[in-house]
Amino acid sequence: MVAGFIALGTWQVERRAWKLDLIAKVEQRIHAPAVNIPDPAQWPAITASADEYRRVRVSGNFLIDRETLVTASTELGSGFWVMTPLRLADGGTVLINRGFVPSERDYRTARASAAPGDHAVTVTGLLRITQPNGGFLRHNDPAADRWYSRDVQAIAAARGLHRVAPYFIDADATAEALPVGGLTVVVFPNSHLSYAITWYVLALMTAAAAWRVGREPNILRAKREREDDPPH
Repeated sequence: MVAGFIALGTWQVERRAWKLDLIAKVEQRIHAPAVNIPDPAQWPAITASADEYRRVRVSGNFLIDRETLVTASTELGSGFWVMTPLRLADGGTVLINRGFVPSERDYRTARASAAPGDHAVTVTGLLRITQPNGGFLRHNDPAADRWYSRDVQAIAAARGLHRVAPYFIDADATAEALPVGGLTVVVFPNSHLSYAITWYVLALMTAAAAWRVGREPNILRAKREREDDPPH
């Protein structure tokens, strides 16, 4: 047991080093200058550890008529993320999380009052990996158009989109009143140090208990010898 607890503690120390390295890399990506999005040939190789939260830019045309509203909870309250497809010049598509809106009605009103145009834009933001399913208790329901996670593949299928990147982009804040961009929360839980201390303390306590149990027969034998020894 002592060896097992020490091994678990050491594993948590190694995990902590990995987590700190990940946090440092993500911080560097977030504050780096924006680069062009990965080419379609690179899409299969994109991973969360290597690419998520990379600052990117992309140009294209918004397909407003194929937007999807995804349930969201933010520092501004509850509402929706506005996921808008962006058609690229080569015919591919990237989903853009344009930001937060408090309600569908407010967003529809703001969109109706916006100036007409072909919706050609350049977007900068953070690359995010697709979020399949809808969470532990809630699941996406494409048939009812109820969405609880930003599942790129499911949204693409529901909206009839083709050649869609396996990621989406959280857009930076803009001058528009709605949607409100730039609300990405970058938090990595890092409790590995406390876990490591817990395992090491358990190892120490187990060793102390083993030492105590190991001494017990000698203590009892010495006590019996004293009791059996006749008084002088």
